[in-house]
Amino acid sequence: MKIIEGHIAIERPAGVESWDVDPYADDYLLNPAESYRLLRGKGDFAYIPQYGVLATGHHRVISAILARPDVFVSSRGAGITDYGVQENWRKPSIILEVDPPYHTRTRSAMMHTLAAAAVNGLRPMFAVEADRLVDLALAAGSIEAVTELAEPYSLGVFPRAVGLKSVDPGKIIDYGIFTFNASGPDNERTRAWRRRGADAAAWIAEACKRGSLSPDGMGEALYRQADAGEITDEEAAMLVRAFLTAGMVATIASVGIALWSLSANPEQFAAVKHDPSLARAAFDEAIRLNAPVHHFYRTCITDTVINDVVVPENAKILLSYGAANLDPAKFEDPERYNIHRKAQGVLTFGSGLHSCIGQMLARAEGEAIVSAMARKVTAIELAGEPVWRANNLMRMLASLPISIR
Repeated sequence: MKIIEGHIAIERPAGVESWDVDPYADDYLLNPAESYRLLRGKGDFAYIPQYGVLATGHHRVISAILARPDVFVSSRGAGITDYGVQENWRKPSIILEVDPPYHTRTRSAMMHTLAAAAVNGLRPMFAVEADRLVDLALAAGSIEAVTELAEPYSLGVFPRAVGLKSVDPGKIIDYGIFTFNASGPDNERTRAWRRRGADAAAWIAEACKRGSLSPDGMGEALYRQADAGEITDEEAAMLVRAFLTAGMVATIASVGIALWSLSANPEQFAAVKHDPSLARAAFDEAIRLNAPVHHFYRTCITDTVINDVVVPENAKILLSYGAANLDPAKFEDPERYNIHRKAQGVLTFGSGLHSCIGQMLARAEGEAIVSAMARKVTAIELAGEPVWRANNLMRMLASLPISIR
């Protein structure tokens, strides 16, 4: 039995083409559309010998796997490490990396906290902060949209929604970026961020304690469920941390992607201006075209046949959500940004049992910033080349210079 990066490396299954690629290399991560085309071109599955894993970028294959959570489990890690083989650097996520019945209990607690009424109650705060930052951007004329709009917007609304009494932007962002990088292999990128993530971890743990939270935020709502015996105090703290770290960086990435999409497609921005009710569609289409999460893994717990391929027990399978969102077998003209698209089955937020529980909140945040841009800005355009940040899991911008008027 061969162990690679904390998981059992399988042999190439019959009928599956080998693909000599590193899905964590810069050229793969920074040019994902091309990478995704190559992945889909290998067939239903590709075998990656460097890691001894299977990978798929086909919408129908990923959907079939996500529909069978009893066979393709999450509890052995959503990243490359198999928790049945090697202990992870942190405790597994009690939302993303657990199976029923445990998952049923923790997801129920999160769903209760993220009820539609709670999210709708946050919309006015999202709108006020979006309007304020867009006004500042208009006054400046030219801005660096990641550091001057996406980051301050997310840091202005998300910690407040969770109920943090104090905010350290650097530690929140550093810990989130490290967490996403650490879901991949122990490569140079992960090692470079490890120290920064470790330095931030203690602050994050303290910030998520009950005494560090305001009484009217979503964090306190989770602790009240612990009071009622629905979850434990330790689980409440872990769920608050999941809210803060995963949701924060994902929101920054998503807002940056939406701003890039609008600035690179002026005719689509004009359509949103003409009909601001399209703000939600504009945000959703942006993160379909450039999914903030490149991929997650599932682990197969018994030999299983998928489309004539025998997927062996213990196989780690890389599910490329980004590639599936660009699958021409599912979406017409998939690499075009089209806010009028009636897209069904987009996998940006996953599907089935482990679909992203915070997607309603993320969409409300994204809609608010796009709506503010549509109402207040006459034109938006690129003022320089965008710079993408290579991350083992996330698709996100490091820099986006734009001009607005």
